[in-house]
Amino acid sequence: MGAGHFQEYEEMYLKTLYHEHEKVPGRRVRNRELAEHLDVSPASATEMVQRLAKNGYVEYQPYKGVLLTDKGLELGKTMKRRHRLAEVLLNMMPFEGDVYETACRLEHAFNDDLEVCISLMLGNPVTDSSGVEIPSANENIASRISGSSLYSSLNDMPENSPCEIMIVMIASGSNDVLKNVGLEVGSSMLKTSDGYFCNGNKIEISEDFAQSIIVRNS
Repeated sequence: MGAGHFQEYEEMYLKTLYHEHEKVPGRRVRNRELAEHLDVSPASATEMVQRLAKNGYVEYQPYKGVLLTDKGLELGKTMKRRHRLAEVLLNMMPFEGDVYETACRLEHAFNDDLEVCISLMLGNPVTDSSGVEIPSANENIASRISGSSLYSSLNDMPENSPCEIMIVMIASGSNDVLKNVGLEVGSSMLKTSDGYFCNGNKIEISEDFAQSIIVRNS
């Protein structure tokens, strides 16, 4: 097993433990519960927990269970945040696969730079697509986000705030739709009480369509 794959397993355990922490902070999670959540054998769960304890991510007491240390909480929270950001991103795209499972794979591909980029692109959301809270960014990420111009969907823009199209997340076969309404990357957009305007011209698009258009404050 490669080091990268092993790191992914560690991250999955920490994310699972953080998920349990969200439900009941401070509760010890037994190895049997972990094994059931992750669909592994109890022996595999125990082996990984011991490894995580050795590396300072958890405090482990045999027969009593596992508790995240401050170091483990930080990484578990980061992985949970990245998973939920990935879900928001996938739900905004014309993606027809399993959102949860795909987000589980994508979260391991995130680094700090990508987390900042996607957070900005999505407008730094505080809840995922189902309304579940997204954990806050760590101090370094939060500082980088606050120091940059936020992106958001056109639908989420305040009224009468000029913006510029950066990304349009629709299926490639829908390009004709863009041409028909005159939308393209770099176009100036405005959301008003009367609807949406592109380069000064009123256009007829739905709120769902506007949700797939990522813009930047002008």
